Amino acid sequence: MKTQPVTVDGSVTHALHEAHQRFANNHHGKNASYIPYLASVPANLFGISIMFCDGTHAEVGDTDYAFAIESISKVFTLAHVLDDIGPQSLRSKIGCDPTGEPFNSVVALELHKGRPLNPFVNAGAMATVSLLKAENATRRWAQIESTYQAFAGRDLTVNEEVYASEASTNQHNRGIAWLLQSYGYLYADPMEVCDVYTRQCSVAITCQDLVTMGATLANGGVNPVTNTRVVTAKTIAPILAEMTLNGLYDTTGDWYYKVGLPGKSGVGGGILAVVPGVCAIAAFAPPLDVAGNSVRGQLAAEHLSRTLNLSLLH
Repeated sequence: MKTQPVTVDGSVTHALHEAHQRFANNHHGKNASYIPYLASVPANLFGISIMFCDGTHAEVGDTDYAFAIESISKVFTLAHVLDDIGPQSLRSKIGCDPTGEPFNSVVALELHKGRPLNPFVNAGAMATVSLLKAENATRRWAQIESTYQAFAGRDLTVNEEVYASEASTNQHNRGIAWLLQSYGYLYADPMEVCDVYTRQCSVAITCQDLVTMGATLANGGVNPVTNTRVVTAKTIAPILAEMTLNGLYDTTGDWYYKVGLPGKSGVGGGILAVVPGVCAIAAFAPPLDVAGNSVRGQLAAEHLSRTLNLSLLH
């Protein structure tokens, strides 16, 4: 069995370019269409990045293209809240189990008397946003923004076109927010929470940003580029557990079977995989499968996990 690489070397660079060459012409899937802006993103874009805990990294393809973070944002808001209130308090309010329903399901809430089953479905993500210790929307957003920027190691901005597109079509999430409040599982004003959640999904990141954010998780909460501690080390295990159980919507089990790593996807086309103590992989390609996960991103992550012997199951 090969030893896991711990820094960028020839085998890593070769595997990265091989993955890009092998899957760049895969045309399966289609862009998210229920958010108008996402439907307009060029479907041929494809970038892959890898970063190790020593800060070395390699990349190929469209890694500088800024895309919407979407549901991958849930990981980093969760990190902030876990640092604030701890995993036991979080689990008393939000579970950690798969719902067996789509990520925006109202049925899942009703079946469990309004308690969101995990922080990566939309209901759980909004409940997580509501747990931020903030008196108003401005301060709530400031905490999210500063957290994301610390993970990325640079200033990030909201793509206002994405935000406007999502805010005009988020009636379903507004309904979920009111339902959460009616059951006692939302801890701030429903419309404030829904709007801040919509804004966090609209943050623009590149593959380079995303892999740095992931490598910070792999590195025990310390950003390997800035050498700044972003979250406490004890926060990392609960985050990776959530990513393992619920990171790729309805197909998380298939992902873990093939890739063997904690992961998180977003309908903007991004995918993140974390190898604790070793590295992170980030990929971006807009066409999605029926569950909402980047088709080429999944293939690239599977190829790198297998070729570089990164799977935790090995």
